[in-house]
Amino acid sequence: MHLETGAGDEALVLPRPVAEMFASMLAALANGQGIQIMPVDAELTTQQAADMLNVSRPYLIGLLESGEIRFRLVGRHRRIRFADLHQYLREDDARRKETADELMELDQDLGLL
Repeated sequence: MHLETGAGDEALVLPRPVAEMFASMLAALANGQGIQIMPVDAELTTQQAADMLNVSRPYLIGLLESGEIRFRLVGRHRRIRFADLHQYLREDDARRKETADELMELDQDLGLL
């Protein structure tokens, strides 16, 4: 993808993954969704992490205490690395897909589909 800034004659060439990221961000904005850009090593409060997962803060605390999501203590406060939260999301999505596939297979075995 070539991007022109209008500041000169040079066009900026974007690698495909970057162009796809921009396209995804622009599509989200066009649909009225917000976007947030964050460094992978950013640390989140428990409330920020809960908001990103769309769960309650007490539910998130349970995930942290059970070891589902890594965290560290800063004094008495828990901090979650964005990278660890993102890892949990990927693993949770994979678990959900696997469960859905198993249910689909069970439905087929029972002749429900």
